[in-house]
Amino acid sequence: MTAKNESRVLADARRIVVKVGSSLVTNEGRGLDEAAISEWCRQLAQLVLSGREVVMVSSGAIAEGMKRLGWPVRPKEVHELQAAAAVGQMGLAQMYETKLRENGLGSAQVLLTHADLADRERYLNARSTLLTLLRHRVVPVINENDTVVNDEIKFGDNDTLGALVANLVEADALVILTDQKGLYTADPRRDPAAQFVHEARAGDLALEAMAGGAGSSIGKGGMITKILAAKRAAGSGASTVIAWGREPDALVRLTQGESIGTLLVAQTAKNQARKQWMADHLQMRGAVVVDDGAVAKLRDEGKSLLPIGMTTVEGEFSRGDVIAIKDSSGTEVARGLSNYASAEARLMCRKASAEIERLLGYVAEAEMVHRDNLVLHR
Repeated sequence: MTAKNESRVLADARRIVVKVGSSLVTNEGRGLDEAAISEWCRQLAQLVLSGREVVMVSSGAIAEGMKRLGWPVRPKEVHELQAAAAVGQMGLAQMYETKLRENGLGSAQVLLTHADLADRERYLNARSTLLTLLRHRVVPVINENDTVVNDEIKFGDNDTLGALVANLVEADALVILTDQKGLYTADPRRDPAAQFVHEARAGDLALEAMAGGAGSSIGKGGMITKILAAKRAAGSGASTVIAWGREPDALVRLTQGESIGTLLVAQTAKNQARKQWMADHLQMRGAVVVDDGAVAKLRDEGKSLLPIGMTTVEGEFSRGDVIAIKDSSGTEVARGLSNYASAEARLMCRKASAEIERLLGYVAEAEMVHRDNLVLHR
């Protein structure tokens, strides 16, 4: 990648997930760092004013709860950690709400667990909620729901959560703000010959070795989780930057094309990654048959599939499943993510989108398959 292209990765990003760690948010565990959060919120506002959509993934609830409860040492019992999270989450949400409001932005608190993203319906509901918030220029502030999680459902770290959120909202980029400048070829505290990594390919196995390996005492909960998060985010086409959270104007400068921290480049473009994933589905649960007019709209005009163009529904599928779209002869012309279950789709055949609420009692989307979630067979 040339220097010019490298500078464009963040400059061209329209939807960005920013993740900040608890050591930054709480000033090494001393309670919420109001000045630091205020500074990040000011930068987020600049990004939104420049036409970008931003999501904040923030740690810090447990540390803030410990401070409010007067606990000098982090507890080991799960129920005490959950109690600290419940107390601290109030302060965390309040701080972001205040600082974003001071910069003219609305905010929303979103708490997620692994189960929310593993279950198809909850995944789609979370996605719809976040995208709706972004359309209304509201900044979602996301944290793991530490109040209810246990060891079986914890993400394990908010770096992973940041990557999952980037995938969830189909972000162009993930920015991980940390207490380090970025990635080095070795631990610079132990190896004076360690060199800074300005740019690399997300998913390169050599990066995991540099970060200390998944099971090492150096990497555990540290740089290795960020490397693995970048690898996960790259799966949906999002590149990742790992940068020092106290670098002046880091977020603004990154989106202006400045090279800060370590850039881990996704090798597949966002749209290509999504469409390839759909194209690679070998088995699909069902299909919808459409009329010739709908085929023309899909192929020639690049339109979404509307219910009015559907004639019949085959098989049983759920909302969010990849389904085939067939013409009247039974030939597959496209495939995509269904916004409705098969039982609902049968009621919607040959009906206008304006009738969906009357038929189902609610409206998920106006389209059966949105064009962004559809891949054509050529």
